[in-house]
Amino acid sequence: MTILFVNRLTVIDASLLDPLRGLLGQSWYLDVELEGSLDHQGMVLDFGEVKKQIKRCVDSEFDHRLLIPAAYSGCRIEDHDGRRDVYFQLASGARIEHRGPADACAPIDAERIDETTLAAAIQHRLKPILPDNVLRISVNLHAEEIVGASYQYSHGLKHHEGNCQRIAHGHRSRIYIFRDGRRSPELESDWAQRWKDSYLGTKADLKREFTLDRTAYYHFGYISRQGGFELILPKRSCYLIDTDSTVENLARHICTILKREHPASEFRVAAFEGVDKGSISEC
Repeated sequence: MTILFVNRLTVIDASLLDPLRGLLGQSWYLDVELEGSLDHQGMVLDFGEVKKQIKRCVDSEFDHRLLIPAAYSGCRIEDHDGRRDVYFQLASGARIEHRGPADACAPIDAERIDETTLAAAIQHRLKPILPDNVLRISVNLHAEEIVGASYQYSHGLKHHEGNCQRIAHGHRSRIYIFRDGRRSPELESDWAQRWKDSYLGTKADLKREFTLDRTAYYHFGYISRQGGFELILPKRSCYLIDTDSTVENLARHICTILKREHPASEFRVAAFEGVDKGSISEC
């Protein structure tokens, strides 16, 4: 048998529900191995077909979705005519609720979602679409190696034309901050802590605040081209901004706050949105 491999075939930018950390943004590289016999072309599978079949399936069914550990005892999923309601209780007793089109979520048959359980779910989904000569598929997920500060955040962009309009998708991102021409690890760490495991919400999308069982909550909601979305989260895990949470606006927001806090300094902020992409703001 022969093994075909493609490293970093795609990047999955998604959010997941975790019993301990809550709503958690994540970015994973996806590597794939295909083991099988050679076809009439002398190939296990043409690289073009790997991208066409495997990447398209992964991007369509797992990327920019809310990943739900459906086997977790504190999770309940209800489907109603193309819509999906998710009720999730954290280990602390607080809750998270998500409502929206069914394809904005991806239930995973696991108690917790990590690289191993998600890779198993992807392998299971890919196997039926591969040609008969491919006897085994192996998927490996791994996060970008980041030296220095990083943060994991979730958000939704109601005006976006694509899947970023989904109210709960996310990223694991690095950040570079230069103060007066010199990089500042201290400021980078400060902002990474501010946005650690956070939901970056737009103030205009905040429908209400309420308290239940001594926990304060934010209730977000909006209507986009894909339909209506709602998200209820503990207030302590949210960070509100005045604008939509595009990476351009996020970089500008950080730069503006830094300038306000240190008016005598000049700043350059490079905010990443997942892997190898982002925006720069100077002030």
